Amino acid sequence: MGVNFADAPQWFRSSFTRSALGAGATASEAEIGGVADSLVERWSGPERHFHNLKHLATVLHRVDELSQETHEPDLVRLAAWYHGAVFSADRKLASAFKNGEQTTASAELARKELTALGLPEKNVERVAHLVDTLLWHTPDPRDTDSQVLNDADLSMLAIEPQRYKQYVAAVREEYGHIPQRDFVRARIRVLQRLLGRKQIFSSPMGGAWENAARQNIEAELARLLKEQATLPPEDVEGSPAPRAS
Repeated sequence: MGVNFADAPQWFRSSFTRSALGAGATASEAEIGGVADSLVERWSGPERHFHNLKHLATVLHRVDELSQETHEPDLVRLAAWYHGAVFSADRKLASAFKNGEQTTASAELARKELTALGLPEKNVERVAHLVDTLLWHTPDPRDTDSQVLNDADLSMLAIEPQRYKQYVAAVREEYGHIPQRDFVRARIRVLQRLLGRKQIFSSPMGGAWENAARQNIEAELARLLKEQATLPPEDVEGSPAPRAS
């Protein structure tokens, strides 16, 4: 699923329309396309240095890679569309450890818009539930659709080291209003929590990303711990953690 970002808006529109129709939408394609355009606009905000259209395309691509493990792939794709649709760097800082993308607000947006498009209620609720499983990135081990969505969202942890550095820089830009000392401490906490898991990725195919992700995280953590050691003790006290992805 290669994406030419010069043509991204049109590609996104058709992608969302296919998923919505596949999930049972009864609205016209023009109405569905209007919702897609609105979502593209949301994902294109100037404050989005990482959680932007490129990230959305990556998550959708990863969902496609893992789709053979899903039960309802169109619902997983719709959840990917909505998982970061509501975004505020200030609010995500204030919502300490609640994964920065205002997931619950995004789930509510999904309920409102997908209901208006005529999706069956059970499908609307399923999409909203999948969005909410990203709140802590701890999917139900019995729910493969949730595992796939969570793995797709965390897949950037396993990218090539140089691209990983670019990802880290983009995340830092989104928290540009936060003092470096606070960001360092918060980011360390997130990385340590990830490394403390038995597995970062939950789906069978997503497991192939495990080693690369751990290598990237360990390298970033070592750098940040070294930086933190240079800060005065009073400068490493409490600040809520930015999300892992």
